Amino acid sequence: MKQYKIRITPYSSKYAEQTVDMWRDSKEQAIGQKEIHDFENHVYFINHILPEQFQIDLALIDEEVVGMIAYNDREISQLYIHLEYRGIGIGRRLLDRAKAQSSGRLTLYTFEVNEKAQRFYEKHGFEIISRGHENEENLPDIQYEWIFN
Repeated sequence: MKQYKIRITPYSSKYAEQTVDMWRDSKEQAIGQKEIHDFENHVYFINHILPEQFQIDLALIDEEVVGMIAYNDREISQLYIHLEYRGIGIGRRLLDRAKAQSSGRLTLYTFEVNEKAQRFYEKHGFEIISRGHENEENLPDIQYEWIFN
């Protein structure tokens, strides 16, 4: 397996378009439907709205965005990995950052159709606590929780 030098860094708006491209591709592949927001609104969201409540970290290989996570001490809002770089530990590294900064408990949501995400979170200690919350994609989802032990 090829070894990559992955750098985790706080989000910078200079990576906005790359991050949104990667995020949209990853999400669309995971849930099987096109993103409902246009690209410009998505860039605005990551630059101005998401940072109000969440720390955003990027995973970079050279200067290419290969992953992103948005989290605070209680919740993971977003976690997406570039389609071509899955399975090499990027998600685990980003998740470990959120766990290390957490209050000892994290919750997150994922879509029921995203079975890969479910397996990933369960492998990393998250347990299902509820199902069927409303979201703008109108897809059934699952709420997970991780508690430090």
